[in-house]
Amino acid sequence: MILPSRTIFSLTNTFYTAGSKLIVLTCATLISLNLTAQIKPVSTKNQEKNIVYKNKNFPIEERINDLLNRMTLEEKILQTNQWTYGKNANENNIEDSKKAVRPEIGSLIYRSINPVYRNDIMRKAMNESRLGIPILMGFDVIHGYRTVYPIPLAQACSWNPKLVEQATAVAAKESKLSGIDWTFSPMVDVARDPRWGRVAEGYGEDPYANAVFGVASIKGYQGNKLSDPYSIAACLKHYIGYSLSEGGRDYHYADVSAQTLWETFMPPYEAGVKAGAATLMSGFNDISGTPATANHYTLTEILKNRWKHDGFVVSDWGSIENLISQGFAKDGKDATLKAFNAGVEMDMVDNLYIEHLPQLVKEGKISEAQINEAVRRILRLKFRLGLFDKPYVEELPEKDRYYQPQSMAVASKLAEESMVLLKNEHQTLPLAKSIKQIALIGPMVKDSVNLMGSWEGQGIPSSVETLMAGFQKEFNRKTILNYAKGCDFDGKDESGFAQAVAMGEKSDVIVICIGEKKSWSGENASRSTIALPQIQEKLVATLRKTGKPIILILSNGRPIELGRLDKISDAMLEIWQPGIAGGNAVAGLISGRLNPSGKLAITFPLATGQIPIYYNMRQSARPKLGGYQDISSEPMYCFGHGLSYTQFSYGKVSLSDSVIKKGQKITAQVEITNTGKMDGKETAMWFISDPVASITRPMKELKFFEKETLKVGEKRIFKFEIDPMRDLSFPDANGMRHLESGDFYLTINGQKIKFELVD
Repeated sequence: MILPSRTIFSLTNTFYTAGSKLIVLTCATLISLNLTAQIKPVSTKNQEKNIVYKNKNFPIEERINDLLNRMTLEEKILQTNQWTYGKNANENNIEDSKKAVRPEIGSLIYRSINPVYRNDIMRKAMNESRLGIPILMGFDVIHGYRTVYPIPLAQACSWNPKLVEQATAVAAKESKLSGIDWTFSPMVDVARDPRWGRVAEGYGEDPYANAVFGVASIKGYQGNKLSDPYSIAACLKHYIGYSLSEGGRDYHYADVSAQTLWETFMPPYEAGVKAGAATLMSGFNDISGTPATANHYTLTEILKNRWKHDGFVVSDWGSIENLISQGFAKDGKDATLKAFNAGVEMDMVDNLYIEHLPQLVKEGKISEAQINEAVRRILRLKFRLGLFDKPYVEELPEKDRYYQPQSMAVASKLAEESMVLLKNEHQTLPLAKSIKQIALIGPMVKDSVNLMGSWEGQGIPSSVETLMAGFQKEFNRKTILNYAKGCDFDGKDESGFAQAVAMGEKSDVIVICIGEKKSWSGENASRSTIALPQIQEKLVATLRKTGKPIILILSNGRPIELGRLDKISDAMLEIWQPGIAGGNAVAGLISGRLNPSGKLAITFPLATGQIPIYYNMRQSARPKLGGYQDISSEPMYCFGHGLSYTQFSYGKVSLSDSVIKKGQKITAQVEITNTGKMDGKETAMWFISDPVASITRPMKELKFFEKETLKVGEKRIFKFEIDPMRDLSFPDANGMRHLESGDFYLTINGQKIKFELVD
């Protein structure tokens, strides 16, 4: 990236990675601002107790008012800007970066893990700026900070929001102790095109699931209150419709109808806002002609006016300047005007707000009252976080911050419950105790980088338990492990095939560990096909010729095309990108020490050409016609699919009443019994269908789920209380909800029961 001539930073370099693109920016002293505010202390220590904004005994809004009245226009505008700090956490340049940070800046993307540096920067803000306003430190804590957890898509497959909440609470604590106040997570973009790499960062294809897991993440990050010692602010992203980018191509146009906006994309964001999400991030995408970063309807009319969100919106990296590329703004000044007036309060790294807001205020195109409102929202978060009263973090050594036993236990448990047993013919799994030799083949066996997935925070490869390490510990020398890499992730080199075949031939079973590199999913990682490279499929086909049972372990950040692999394998375990504790979980599931309980939160297409395909599509005008002529119209594996080593028997579903009035509620219940020979966890998923409505409805919609452990022979009643307005109504293109009388159907585990809603 070539820095534009308008850049007014000094030449202290800061690096930041967005997907596979390394962006070089500077995070340093402003050379010119055309605004002059002398840096001088506002008061002595003895006077501070009489200053309202410095006195924690005053209500936050009074403190904000007092501070705003004291701020110059320059100081206000600086609060609306975010820069970066640290060169990929390389301490060799951090000292220079620290000196270059302007103490009045509103926020920094803090890339160091050192709380000492963070406190030094904060001390500079508190002591060297005129008013002593703390800097908000942000970072992309997407699925763990140093203790890296499974990617969010995998987390959704656990169907265990409490476990996800525990994981984000650990991530918050590690982040806070390392100097972070704010994470750019969770992502609740409903994603139905697995060609889009960022499908890895969200919770799958269902709006309700995204809402539930988004809320769980917010609760984990933010705790009971933002001022708690280990709480950090959450950021819902990418607001909104980003995942509908045409063809799965990142940053592209998204043709989002008003109906789709409200019934598919808005629900997770509304739930997150109601749960108290401190901030939101605007998306890169163009929403049907109006980019997300300049969309007054979504950012102000909906978010601020209708939902009453009192936090602030930050742009995505460079997305204000991107308005020029999108053809919505003619230059940086125009982009600033449109983004700010739409409702984006903080500019992430563009530096456009610093450059253009003063002139726009001078010209009367933006009022100082608008500036005040934006700064009020930013200051509100800083006060709620307690940064004015306790600006510094505890300076603990790394051993007391990371990899704590309870944190690792959560990582292992979440990895286990996220993994999905896709196929298990002839009860190939779990492995029989009589197995003497296992062939471990494939590029993922000893991998310690790609298992972490994209956006791995501050994770380090040396902390990862590899699949090999997991197998070695699990089988503890009782079984011989015969290893061969076989091939790389891609390329055409088949020279390792012969060794792989030799290892397979002398083993009782072949476990092949294949999948994606971490860079193949995530931001700027769109792919034209979701099939694995041919070299990996050819390796599996070659090993199939040995006649030995084939078990595939799949590690990837998106659904992948499995049609050909399904035909030449006996069992398939989807482990996603499980983080640092994946090896133990995989080995335990293969051996049978653990029982798989994950279920898909996203559909696996039979082939890339089926995309888009998802469970809650609308009915065709000719249901028996219009499918593909060359392949089946059915997916490879449906939303909710996942096998277990035990069996669960569902009793007959009952309703407390078959007729319900609009102001009443009814309860559905079903008895589920573990009829197998192993304790296990079952997720009961309740779907509602509305066959006739004034706005056509999806064939079915997930409305509730519950996951419970059932011991062998145990019976348990699973219940779902149906609230008509919540569960039976639907939005129109303006977001207004409609509740219409008529017949409805409740579905669970293939059972379908009819009930009626009356006025």
